[in-house]
Amino acid sequence: MKEIEVFDYSNDIMKELQKGILITTKKDGKVNSMTVSWGHLGIEWGKPIFVCYIRTGRYTHQMLDSGEFTVNIPLDRDKNGKLINYCGSHSGRDVDKVKKLGLHLIPGIEVSAPAIQELPLTLECKIIYRQMQESSKLPLEMQEHFYPSDKDSSFGINRDQHEMFFGEIIKAYIAD
Repeated sequence: MKEIEVFDYSNDIMKELQKGILITTKKDGKVNSMTVSWGHLGIEWGKPIFVCYIRTGRYTHQMLDSGEFTVNIPLDRDKNGKLINYCGSHSGRDVDKVKKLGLHLIPGIEVSAPAIQELPLTLECKIIYRQMQESSKLPLEMQEHFYPSDKDSSFGINRDQHEMFFGEIIKAYIAD
């Protein structure tokens, strides 16, 4: 493991976020990873922060009650794109993604959520704040596109609202 200064990798993290990265959680002994492409990296309350946006109907949303997560970022998109796509199109309620994909988990250093060897750029985060988004404050065309009232939780884009999870980055590294 090579510890890193997270902001030295901010361009890499944000470029990969646009294509999809994983948020990994662990609760009651179960590990789940979900693809996200909404988020940001920055400073809040004088702390390095990664913010992810998770719909309330997602399995990961309930797993985040653990109070922590890891952010798993590929260094080789060509090699790991299918893995990220799979995690974004299958629910952890229905399938053990770690087992199905043969992921190699590395125990977290400061959190119980693991790093993933296949996606080695890792941010360990403790949730210090969470807040529901108010979609009613968005322009109508965005409300209709991102929160269509006729789509339930089983659809990718659906009526479920997003909650923002502010994770203080307490450890950043490239896993071996």
